[in-house]
Amino acid sequence: MTTGIRKAAFQAPQPPPAKAITNNPAERLEAMYRRIWLASMRDLPFVNLALSVEAVGFRRWLAAASASRLEREVELELELELDCDTSVRSADSGEHSRDGMLGDWVGAVITPWFINLFILPGGGDLWSDRPSGERCHIVFPIGPLEFIADDDASAEVPAYQYCPLFAPPGQFGSQAAARAGAMAALNAMFATPEDQRSTATAATAAPELLPPARRRFFRRVTGR
Repeated sequence: MTTGIRKAAFQAPQPPPAKAITNNPAERLEAMYRRIWLASMRDLPFVNLALSVEAVGFRRWLAAASASRLEREVELELELELDCDTSVRSADSGEHSRDGMLGDWVGAVITPWFINLFILPGGGDLWSDRPSGERCHIVFPIGPLEFIADDDASAEVPAYQYCPLFAPPGQFGSQAAARAGAMAALNAMFATPEDQRSTATAATAAPELLPPARRRFFRRVTGR
């Protein structure tokens, strides 16, 4: 469902249907962003030279049919907040699937110039083909997250959707810290409501015990 439609001056063309990726896309993503790093990014002043390209935490995710009620609730909330062309899809109450089963790919990518969450087509019902630059809201257990579509037919990964976390990632002093931050965000994204309450209680009682990336992620997504 679209809400608060506002047409941009320029709209990218609708891409062809994306092919489902059958194997873990981590290596293809790493190859693509290493190529981009060497070709156009490594000399820019805002990059974090302590970091390197790495795809982490990729797994398949299946949306559950029982999420329709939550999806309708989120749509009503977004109608009050959004003034751009968006749509809502749901991954709430889903289950991780094994790599041989249908389900779209969800994970994170670390580069010296960003850390983002990614969704790639895997044959599931999270993915929908969208023109580059179009935004959609996908509901995970933690709440709705805004993803931005991108596509390049000649690239190692022709189509993907991303949710920016840190750009640039200057707060991370090492690859290990960036990896921990990305994994904390992924773990938070898939947390159940009970997990969220426990984490929120811990944050109130002793916020210094929560990794900075997770604190920022919870604040960004839930407004806490």
